[in-house]
Amino acid sequence: PIIADQEYAAYLRRFGEVGSKAFSSAADHALYEAIRHLSILKADPYTPAEQIMLAEKRIREREAALGEPSEMALIRNLHWWTVEYGLIGDPGNPRIYGAGLLSSIGESQSALRDEVKKIPYDINAVKYNFDITTRQPQLFVTPDFEHLTRVLREFEKTMAVSRGGLYGLRAAIASSNHATCVFSSGLQVSGIFSEVIAADGEPAYIKTNGPTSLSFNNKQLRGHGKDHHPDGFGSPAGMIEGIDIPPEELTGDVRSGHGIVMGQKCSLTFISGVVVEGIPERALEENGKLLLLTFRDCTVRYRDKVLFEPAWGVYDMAVGRSVVSCFSGPADPDAYGLHFQVPEEKTHKIVHTDAQKKLFALYRQVRDIREGKSGISALGGLIGKLTDEFPDDWLLPVEIAEVAMQYHLPRVFEIARDHLEKIKRRKPEVAHLIDNELPD
Repeated sequence: PIIADQEYAAYLRRFGEVGSKAFSSAADHALYEAIRHLSILKADPYTPAEQIMLAEKRIREREAALGEPSEMALIRNLHWWTVEYGLIGDPGNPRIYGAGLLSSIGESQSALRDEVKKIPYDINAVKYNFDITTRQPQLFVTPDFEHLTRVLREFEKTMAVSRGGLYGLRAAIASSNHATCVFSSGLQVSGIFSEVIAADGEPAYIKTNGPTSLSFNNKQLRGHGKDHHPDGFGSPAGMIEGIDIPPEELTGDVRSGHGIVMGQKCSLTFISGVVVEGIPERALEENGKLLLLTFRDCTVRYRDKVLFEPAWGVYDMAVGRSVVSCFSGPADPDAYGLHFQVPEEKTHKIVHTDAQKKLFALYRQVRDIREGKSGISALGGLIGKLTDEFPDDWLLPVEIAEVAMQYHLPRVFEIARDHLEKIKRRKPEVAHLIDNELPD
């Protein structure tokens, strides 16, 4: 129901938008797979304890191997301490709104106790990792839902989507996955980034490896899909020597005035040292900005390194004085044909033992009595079977006690209650559950 709150709903929407652009790492994916494996094992009631212990050990090992946390790892922490485990209001007397807390009676109770540290929520929450297998030693308290969005915006400013430049391109390369870089002209290059040449702390030349697409305003440009750039894409970035305006402003007559004339050979030397020599054939402009220049008979060099040769075909050069943004995934996912690999490990089909099936049959008999489908005379015999054959099951004797009270069967109620007291002594970890459910 809390999703209906306008401020909280706006936060969730914005979180999805920002999170979808966060870069992850191969180590993040390995940790995700380890967590998923443990979840599958724990969902199967017949998984041997030693398998669960090994799975938990694998998670600890992969957490230790994460190294410098990725954007995804950091924003995952923000999600955990707000959407899943968030508190709101006064740190001295907070209320619960996190779904993970609300879904657990035990953890909801423990979350409000003094031994769980309450920390005012701010950007530093990204530094706190979490263990999904245990209760959390600290929780974060936001004064209101608007504050959540303010912190998210503060974090967004630290991300490659906001910073661009060398930082963003190196994050894209480190992700080893589909990514997009955005030139100051608005041109978006989507692919798997493999290299960036830097000069004076700025990107001088970018390269992708494999199929690449070019887009503008998140829509793929006609004729510039992966089929046109199947082997990768490379382009300089930055200012051009002798031209005092950003290259994206070289439109129409302005371009001709600087010696860039369609069909006539020209040489462009970038301040970074990248040199492009060839015959410009086409110019692509959008919204008054030059996005792309296409050359034939083109050679591109950086110092003594050849980056493109005429034999490779036409050369599409991205245009922009800078790379203003980098983010995870393609700019136009549908046109790009983005798809996600289905996990190899499947959830277990639960195969119950004969003993469990017999216990389930007892539950069904009690339900039939509760719903008036069977007579109450069988209730006393059921509690006898239960105590003899399933002495550690606590939930069914609680139900039997409820039904016995409903139908005024004090003797059956006393037997069920006495049996539950024995279970509490043997298994104190379930005592609070029995006390919460057992009718007075």
